[in-house]
Amino acid sequence: MAGGCVRDTLMGRRPADYDIATSAPPDEVRRLFGRTVPTGLRHGTVTVLYAGHACEVTTYRIDGSYDNCRRPHQVTFTGDILLDLARRDFTVNAMAMDLGGGIIDPFGGRGDIDRRLIRCVGEPRERFSEDALRMLRALRFAAKLGFAIDPPTLGAMRACAPLAAKLSAERVAAELSGILASPRPDTVWQAVDMGLMARFLRPGAGPRHALAPLPHYARLPRLCADLEAGGYIMSTESFLRGLRLPARAISSGSTAAEILLSGSRDYKRLLHSYGRDAVLAAYPKSRELRRILRSGECWSREQLKISGAELRAAGFEGAGIRDALEALLRHVMERPEDNEHEILCKLAKELKPNDRA
Repeated sequence: MAGGCVRDTLMGRRPADYDIATSAPPDEVRRLFGRTVPTGLRHGTVTVLYAGHACEVTTYRIDGSYDNCRRPHQVTFTGDILLDLARRDFTVNAMAMDLGGGIIDPFGGRGDIDRRLIRCVGEPRERFSEDALRMLRALRFAAKLGFAIDPPTLGAMRACAPLAAKLSAERVAAELSGILASPRPDTVWQAVDMGLMARFLRPGAGPRHALAPLPHYARLPRLCADLEAGGYIMSTESFLRGLRLPARAISSGSTAAEILLSGSRDYKRLLHSYGRDAVLAAYPKSRELRRILRSGECWSREQLKISGAELRAAGFEGAGIRDALEALLRHVMERPEDNEHEILCKLAKELKPNDRA
């Protein structure tokens, strides 16, 4: 086993997945196992399907020069695990474990776990020049594990930050999501301040609300609202589109950010205009909002105890049905106790043009 699964095992955490490093070339790995997927043969990786699990198996390798600060242009397979570990990003990820539980740790990763430290393998600027994504990964690991970043590593991140402009939007978005989902989501502001997000942001300044107390689904809208209020972005929608997020995430995030920027706490009107999920994402900690949702108080036409069909039967036509429902909804939003069928029928009669005449 190699990499993060070893780190997590030593920390008493359950690994999300297991990566295997081997001296066997990819073709030999494919011969040894009946079901495999050639995930990345060029880089020595074969996915082995076994007992209902998928496991990436990668041949020990030495990376050559890197293309565009992201991936090695070529790799050389080797039989030496130490050379393979030397190409990895951080010491806590540059360990291996054999079948007997023995640890191979040439760069002091175990000690850095004890010190709760993220430190580059080798010279930090060289590591970040090879792969600029490692700078965002450093922040994600620090946020996820609750570690500090080694000062020389942190200094190299600041110096190499402009290289992050070459990263794909999808990769940046994935690391940003990982930081926001961590126990220390406010680490995202370090990425902003260092310039690691400069491709997507303008210089700005403004409020920074704490993200850690919020549930995961509310953190991105709150961050985007602060970025927009501080002038870092023109709009949340354009920012999220730039990160190539899925359409649903763009829509929900921008809607919740719009609610936050409005400053409105008129929860029933917000619920009517934007829907339950968006308002909850904007105000997840609001007791009043939770009370309204629990109480069953009316904020949508669907909750009215009178239907469009009943209004049509009572003589309303076309747009008049919609207008009557909206008028009745406005009434019961102010007076929840009037959301009763008999009362609504009486109010509807008063709304009919002919009756008023």
